[in-house]
Amino acid sequence: MGPRAGPRGRCPAPPRRSPAVRISCPHENTGRGPGRPTIVLTCYRTRKRIGAYLDGALDRAQAESAARHLATCTACQREAAGLREMRALLQQALSPVGTVREPDWTAFWPGIVRGIEEAKRRVPVQGRRRAWLRPRWALGGALVAAFLVSMMLWTSAPPPPAVEAPVVVNSANSDYPGASLMVYHTPERDMTVVWVFGVDD
Repeated sequence: MGPRAGPRGRCPAPPRRSPAVRISCPHENTGRGPGRPTIVLTCYRTRKRIGAYLDGALDRAQAESAARHLATCTACQREAAGLREMRALLQQALSPVGTVREPDWTAFWPGIVRGIEEAKRRVPVQGRRRAWLRPRWALGGALVAAFLVSMMLWTSAPPPPAVEAPVVVNSANSDYPGASLMVYHTPERDMTVVWVFGVDD
């Protein structure tokens, strides 16, 4: 069905649409139209590049964009100033104090010669002391060596064999013709054994 005709036969006008609502803040948005850039996004993008911009690591277009933004944005200017100050402090902490000078070697060789001469002068005194101490050291070393050798020989020598008790074996005569006797006697055990040979059962 089409739209109803009005009292005079005309179609009613379509309802008026409300204008598009645009939420913007004067300190965030610049320009007009749907493609306007926002300072917030530009600040975010530029702050990520401030370190590279200060180091000179950006290409020409990015460096120019960052420089234009830094010229107008106080927040990014403070960020860049803080990074510059931090970099200066780091360079000061890592650099040696004062200017680095070439070491002065003029007194180096005379000091070595002086040390050699002083060592030559001290040699005779030490030689006398050592000569006086040499017999004592030699005698002490010989005694220690002799003691060690005797201990080694005493510990490594096999123990002397045990001496067995003497055994006394005697022969005796008996009244039996053709018989012979043998007597075995151990004094320590108080035992005597008599063997009789040549006796028929």
